[in-house]
Amino acid sequence: MKTFLQSLRLLAALTVLTGLLYPLAVWACGRAFFPHAAEGSLLLRDGRPAGSALLAQKNADARYFQPRPSAGDHATVASGAGNQAWTSAKLRAAIEERRRAHSGSAEVPADLLTASGSGLDPHLSPEAVRAQIARVAESRQLSAAQRVELDSLITRLTEGGALSPARINVLQLNLALDATFSR
Repeated sequence: MKTFLQSLRLLAALTVLTGLLYPLAVWACGRAFFPHAAEGSLLLRDGRPAGSALLAQKNADARYFQPRPSAGDHATVASGAGNQAWTSAKLRAAIEERRRAHSGSAEVPADLLTASGSGLDPHLSPEAVRAQIARVAESRQLSAAQRVELDSLITRLTEGGALSPARINVLQLNLALDATFSR
């Protein structure tokens, strides 16, 4: 009986320690030292959450830049790669379909043709973003001067480049697009 009571006390102590105190301490440290990340890295539009800077969002509106294709249709529950070999006929067909969707151009950047590993990558290369400028500018009816302003907006929002690949967060770009050019 003594062993049973000791085991029960140990179970209670470890439950409180690992099930309550430790998670509470991690949560408090996250809120104190990394508040933006702890709250999901939310980006706001008109004071309301528009999405997370860490997750791509499906957007079919021609007035916005489109994110990288997703094997899981941008769903966080089913995130993950398609796990198809480069020799896969299914992968080749998907790439050709995506190429045709981009006006059949032979010079479509790879990140517009292939899904990311998680299927939720929020970034595109500057080349992939610039490949979409004509469509976005045409659907928003931007003048030549506004197209130059759009190009400088893309340059301003480009991250990395020195030690990491240059990339642009598509949601941040679309929010800046709405702020710069009326919706």
